Amino acid sequence: QVRLVESGGGLVQPGGSLRLSCAASRMFININFYTMEWYRQAPGEQRELVATITGGSTNYIDSVKGRFTISRDSAKNTVYLQMNSLNAEDTAVYYCHARAGAQFYWGQGTQVTVSS
Repeated sequence: QVRLVESGGGLVQPGGSLRLSCAASRMFININFYTMEWYRQAPGEQRELVATITGGSTNYIDSVKGRFTISRDSAKNTVYLQMNSLNAEDTAVYYCHARAGAQFYWGQGTQVTVSS
């Protein structure tokens, strides 16, 4: 049964914006009690952690600081990744990840392509 469903990916021009969504199944995951993360994996590259939200804290890798914002809507049990000023290096499959103790879940991924 699917626990995390990502959406919002697509093709965008350099300098453009996208907002990714990660809807969590409330039956299995209450995002308020999980560390929620966005990873990405570019072709031929390892999967890398992009942004994290846990409690009231957020963290980002240096390459996206000031451009990406991770947030959550508890009522919708959904986590977002707002991505601005996108460039070609942001092209990747973006994955939502939820973890709490020994439990963790991955979403199926959503493709983001930045190209003119």
